[in-house]
Amino acid sequence: MPKMKTNSGAKKRFALTGTGKIKRKHAFKRHILTKKTTKQKRNLTHGALVNKTDENNVKAMLCLR
Repeated sequence: MPKMKTNSGAKKRFALTGTGKIKRKHAFKRHILTKKTTKQKRNLTHGALVNKTDENNVKAMLCLR
């Protein structure tokens, strides 16, 4: 069986934590920032974890399953 190819887009967007969870960045922080509140922009700065329902899909893209 051939090797699995990692999804290039996924490997740039996700990172693995020490406990095996998957980190991601928030969307909506690139442009059209004038209409967003300061609080909203500040909260989008911090990273987040991938939801448990999406974890298997992301792991498949990263060849972690």
